[in-house]
Amino acid sequence: MILTRAMAVLLAATLMLAQPVRAATFLRDADMEYALGQLAAPILSAAGLSPSQVQIVVLDDNSLNAFVADARHIFLHSGLIMKVESAAALQAVIAHEAAHIANGHITRRLGNMRSARSAAGMGMLLALATGLAGADPSVAAGIAFESQSSAQRRLFSHTRAEESSADIASVRYLKRAGLDPQGAVEVIKIFAGQVSLSESRLDPYAVTHPLSRDRLRALEALAVSAGPGKRSPEGEYWFARARGKLSAFKRAPSWTLRRSGSVPYKDVRLMQEAVAWHRQSNLKKALAAIDGAIATRPGDPFLLDLKGQILLESRQFGPAVQVYEAAASRAPREPLILGGLGRARLAAGDPRGALQALEAARGRDFSDPGVLRDLGVTYAKLGNNAMASLATAERYALLGRLEDAELHARRASDQLPRGSAPWQRAQDVLSAAQQAKRR
Repeated sequence: MILTRAMAVLLAATLMLAQPVRAATFLRDADMEYALGQLAAPILSAAGLSPSQVQIVVLDDNSLNAFVADARHIFLHSGLIMKVESAAALQAVIAHEAAHIANGHITRRLGNMRSARSAAGMGMLLALATGLAGADPSVAAGIAFESQSSAQRRLFSHTRAEESSADIASVRYLKRAGLDPQGAVEVIKIFAGQVSLSESRLDPYAVTHPLSRDRLRALEALAVSAGPGKRSPEGEYWFARARGKLSAFKRAPSWTLRRSGSVPYKDVRLMQEAVAWHRQSNLKKALAAIDGAIATRPGDPFLLDLKGQILLESRQFGPAVQVYEAAASRAPREPLILGGLGRARLAAGDPRGALQALEAARGRDFSDPGVLRDLGVTYAKLGNNAMASLATAERYALLGRLEDAELHARRASDQLPRGSAPWQRAQDVLSAAQQAKRR
């Protein structure tokens, strides 16, 4: 029932953000998420949040952005990670988003949005009454526009205040964690350089954030008053590892191979080269590089995870299973590694072994559509069509495809024992689909 309630909450979030969910692609990688978690941990603790309860999630988007939509996730765009040049800068971004969670901005913002919608709605009613009274239609239209504009400005004034308070809190968290607050200044300089429309032409009351020039002045003063912090060597390593993994998969292999020599960490350099050679379908060189990285950090489960991925995608199914099993033995609670093990066993013709690993992965992270896809295939191979339909329904629901989710949830519901936990999960999907129809 705990998983069922959690799934219901996630489906509700999917309903609220249906279009963004469909448009966004999440870049899930155990190594990258662990590295980002290491960067975030001291900041989250300084903000009074539990590092184990807040996950850093990467979206495949080249724009410079980060945001929070609930109290359990901080979303970073891939473009932001690849643009910043230091761990301190990325930690400053995380500190800013953590401030939104710690200061309760999410709940207040939802309330402010409701208030803004109410104000706009009252303006539309007034415009309708004016039109019905026989006034010039342009007058009624003007009332409607002004009321919506006023409501929008009221909402934006709240968000600007929240952004300013998050800037202040972020510097405080960085100082409390013993980190360099100058990272916040580095970030805002990057954002200021990306402004495409001259800020002199912007209406400061029609934007959601304070103008970059104002934020820069404020953050420079805050950083000076906070005093110098330290640049953590450990933080710089995990930053290099997260960005190195992301860059190796996002940029052209030739680009990676030309520049890998500039990476100061041998294991990161070899990891990047392994990805580049793998993407060029050179299995021999890819394995040589990843084996070199593993030799540098023996027993690292995330490097083993990458080797398993290279073998699996090169159709070396038996060796992939062995490597994934070694990775899972070193990180038995890592759902993405467990998911990889299940995928490898499935490809190797062992659906029962795959089911064990995939259900373990789902139990630790039920929001991974890839695991749900593999579960659907696995249950189908085992002849359990009801559970195959349920896994498929949940996957479609998480992707925002609620019509498809409803179809498969009905199939599952008709075959599962009424009142059972899987049957209840199917009801959650059906309820979410029905809510979507009413919206």
